Amino acid sequence: MSFSEQINTDIKNAMLAKDKEKLAVLRDIKSKLLLEATSGNGEASDETAIKICVKLHKQRMETYEIYKTQGREDLAADELFQAQVIEGYLPKMMSEDEVRAEVVAAIASTGATGPQDMGKVMGVLSGKLAGKADGKMIAALVKENLAK
Repeated sequence: MSFSEQINTDIKNAMLAKDKEKLAVLRDIKSKLLLEATSGNGEASDETAIKICVKLHKQRMETYEIYKTQGREDLAADELFQAQVIEGYLPKMMSEDEVRAEVVAAIASTGATGPQDMGKVMGVLSGKLAGKADGKMIAALVKENLAK
C-alpha cells in the first residue's frame, strides 16, 4: 500500500470514527501531497511524501514551542497532538549513536580533514540520512567530529 493510499484509508477510518482532530491532520497531509502531485509528475512518491511529513512535523513542533513560551497551553496541546499524528507516518528516526557512526564513516570515505570540508561530508550524509535523522543533529555531529 502506497503512502497516499494509507492516508486515504486513514481519512476514511477517521471519518467513520468521527475523530475530527485526527481527520483535520490527515486532510492537511493529503492536501500537501496533492499540491506536490499537481506541481510535479503525477502522484507524489513515498520518499517525497515522507519528506513532506517530516516538514509538517517540524513545523508543528516549532509552533508548539512558540505556544509554550507564550503560555498558550490550549493551542500548544493542539499542535502537539497534530505532531504526534504526523509522527505515526514517519519512519523510525535514528539514534544519536547511529548517526554518529554514519558521520564517522562519511568523514572517512570523503577524506575530510577539518571544518573546511563540512560541505563535502554534509552532502553525502544529507542524501543518505534524509528523513531518518534531524539535520541539525547531523550538522552538529559533523562539526564536532571535524573539529577534532
